[in-house]
Amino acid sequence: MRNEYDGDLGLSEAELAGDWHSQFDRWFADAVAAGLPEPNAMVVGTADPAGRPSARTVLLKGYDPDGFVFFTNYGSRKGVELTGNPYASLVFPWFAMHRQVVVAGPVERIDRAETEAYFASRPRGSQLGAWASEQSRVIPDRAALDAGYRAVAERFADVDPIPAPPHWGGLRVRPESVEFWQGRASRLHDRLRFRRTDTGAWTVERLAP
Repeated sequence: MRNEYDGDLGLSEAELAGDWHSQFDRWFADAVAAGLPEPNAMVVGTADPAGRPSARTVLLKGYDPDGFVFFTNYGSRKGVELTGNPYASLVFPWFAMHRQVVVAGPVERIDRAETEAYFASRPRGSQLGAWASEQSRVIPDRAALDAGYRAVAERFADVDPIPAPPHWGGLRVRPESVEFWQGRASRLHDRLRFRRTDTGAWTVERLAP
């Protein structure tokens, strides 16, 4: 199976924004304007302390010059792995545009106030789900999950707003590198990477496809 990337769309150093954040702004806006389904979906790669990797798709919920933020149950597989090995990779797979953005960097928990503010903005059903699901744990069947949800709904029936669970919150990936990948014909793709140097400054590098 092969899809040849034709057309004149490329990415040159002259076109690149002055910093990774501004360049991501451009490409994210393009993905939204193109009508891509869930353009904020990203693959999060983590590894346990022994180096065994795992990956899953989550939704980006915010980004700024400090990094990319998503939310999870801290007891989930990714939450546990990021506690023991706080470094992650992100991939934004914008296949329809022949683009990817690849991020790598250390991970930290966001301030609790930020978590609570975001949790308050979620639909009530999603709030209850965060309380009901012991994410990544083995459960006997779907009925057990549904029963847990009903129990939580009853517990919080007269509570508004529902508080954020103590085991749930935001994580920020602070990028050390951000690569912008543009598909080109004959697999001669453009790959431009912003990389943070040892001095804290950023440099731009072209990578062979």
